[in-house]
Amino acid sequence: MSSSAWHPLDPLTPAEISAVCLALRKHIATETDIKAIKFMTCYLLPPPKKAVLAFLGIPLAPGAKPEAPFPITRKAEVDIIDIVKGRSYNAILSFQEDLWKLDTFELLEEGLQPLISIEELVNCDNVVRNDPLVLQLAKDVGVTPEEIFCEGWSIGYDDRFPPTQRLQQGLLFARFSRHDNLYAHPMDFIAVFDSNAEKVLHIDVAPHYKSTPNGPKLSAPSTETPTVEGDQFAYSQRDRIPPPRRSFDFLPDLMTATQKDFKLREDLKPLHIVQPEGVSFKLNGAQLEWQNWKMHVGFSHREGLALSTITYNDHGEVRPVLYRLSLAEMVVPYGAPEHPHPRKFAFDSGEYGMGVTANELSLGCDCLGQIHYLPGAFVKHDGTPRVVQNCICIHEEDAGVLWKHTDFRPGGRSQTVRRRRLVVSMVCTLSNYEYIFNYMFYQDGSIEMEIRLTGILQVYVAADGEQTPYGTIVAPNVNAHYHQHIFCVRFDPMVDGLQNSVVETDIMPLPHPTGSAENFAGNAFIATDTVLKTESGRDYEAGKERRWRIVNPARQHYSTGKDVGYALAIKGAAVQLMTQPDGWVGRRAPFTTKPIWVCRDVEGTKGGRMWPVGKYVPQTKEAPEDSLGSWVKGEKSIEKEDILVYVTIGVTHIPRPEDWPVMPVEHLNIAFKPVSFFELNPSMDVPGQARDPHSVPAFPSAPQTCH
Repeated sequence: MSSSAWHPLDPLTPAEISAVCLALRKHIATETDIKAIKFMTCYLLPPPKKAVLAFLGIPLAPGAKPEAPFPITRKAEVDIIDIVKGRSYNAILSFQEDLWKLDTFELLEEGLQPLISIEELVNCDNVVRNDPLVLQLAKDVGVTPEEIFCEGWSIGYDDRFPPTQRLQQGLLFARFSRHDNLYAHPMDFIAVFDSNAEKVLHIDVAPHYKSTPNGPKLSAPSTETPTVEGDQFAYSQRDRIPPPRRSFDFLPDLMTATQKDFKLREDLKPLHIVQPEGVSFKLNGAQLEWQNWKMHVGFSHREGLALSTITYNDHGEVRPVLYRLSLAEMVVPYGAPEHPHPRKFAFDSGEYGMGVTANELSLGCDCLGQIHYLPGAFVKHDGTPRVVQNCICIHEEDAGVLWKHTDFRPGGRSQTVRRRRLVVSMVCTLSNYEYIFNYMFYQDGSIEMEIRLTGILQVYVAADGEQTPYGTIVAPNVNAHYHQHIFCVRFDPMVDGLQNSVVETDIMPLPHPTGSAENFAGNAFIATDTVLKTESGRDYEAGKERRWRIVNPARQHYSTGKDVGYALAIKGAAVQLMTQPDGWVGRRAPFTTKPIWVCRDVEGTKGGRMWPVGKYVPQTKEAPEDSLGSWVKGEKSIEKEDILVYVTIGVTHIPRPEDWPVMPVEHLNIAFKPVSFFELNPSMDVPGQARDPHSVPAFPSAPQTCH
């Protein structure tokens, strides 16, 4: 910790994770009657914001001197489960006098569940596929034991089971060769699994649709939630359906073997990204610097990649922009109403954790060019760390033209400046889906967060000829349900300091009619600014081109007179929750009902306002009191305050056959752009290049000109 590279927001190291868990294990063994535990989380409890800024010498207000540094105590927070009793505990430990010492050890409210671990998901597969009833049901439709595969999923919630049981739903698939795409072979039943007891509790089967003169009809009432009776299993008035056998592989060697006349394209020639003089960024520990930007690159089990203390060096003045930027939550609601499909609405961050699902990236595959990787670490059930190597990728990319102008007049000159961006990224695999998170920094002072979605659709088996209004039959007997991917991105702004406000801008035609003195040609339109006064969620109004910016009223632009600020551009990524707002998803994820939320930041002993649907998400019935919807009910002032801005973006996915068997990448973007923040275009000093010596004619025989 004495290293000059140390940053107070550095995540716990693998050695620290081991030491923290050992200290807690000793306390449990000597001071409690708990017999067996499994560690679920172990992560840094961040120090107060002002302490971090003082340590880094970042000013709290325009023109102010940084606060004098004061001591920072390293703290860790841990969640464990008492395996015998099924209850969960939270602990906080502090690093004092070279030892980790226990501060608090609290029993959580009954029913609260920490994140589902990778080990629990793997165990669900191992136990369910060997359960005698599952084996028999699979055998009935021609699937042998070695062909059964189970995918553990969060269960949402299910009132048939007591809240103390730690549940998963196991989605069943068949795999007919070692690396076969198992999602092409969905089975017709779903298991309910107890993660602590490690056993199958129940089997569910969805009813199916039949064609009728008046359209699709359920063969059993979809509004009835079945109850668990004496036995584990009861058919829902549905004939058994064997899993489809046709292969839809994605590995080239398997596609060559299973698809007639398949071969890879042979006309694609190599394309290389070359930086002969090396990269333009530098790294000191986890502090990254590039083109006037400076930031801390962090990792957590829940958010995955998190960027903090982001500043811009404006001609010698270090100007704070964002204290923290990360994915705070996401939910994927599926639209099939028949039981048990309504349980499919995974909170991929709050129920599993993006960090624990992070990929180990491959040089020359996931990222091209000259790459620097950072690792991440999280705790395993036994209290030892699991390290994910190469889980954060840092590299530069060419991004087209930054700015250009040609003086078309005789003898005029032109200038073209290429745009370069710094990309900090990670890739997460959540069962069938992949999410690629790119945080991109530009030379014009703007930031962009891009989410790319790919992977394989979540599917269920369909009977011959079966059609449904809630999905697409992407292949014979393979039903891909309609669904949404809705993300909540947390902006903790510090635009030229911590005292910020939010301005809502409506752009609309001037209300005066054509022919009037005020609007004779009918061409006028205006932008009307409204400073948001109190905590709230705001609606996007397309007809008004509504947009938002975060400003600092303590400093104005020399020419516009407007408060310095940064604008949020979310228009192309705005999404509307398609489920009923009082339904299961709406009650658990109220953040999905508004595109933007603003509230005060309230720091506390347990991390403050971090999680928009609550700290403990698995098996909740509704968002708890400590969540975004409740925070804004306080309606406290958000003018010139330390505020948080939560932005909702997403996509509504009506699957296409072209999304099968693997979906081409879909993009979502949020831009964070300076508005009256800089005196003028801050990228005017980026050098242009008359001609790139590595650029050559594609067809040398063709005439070439260069001006």
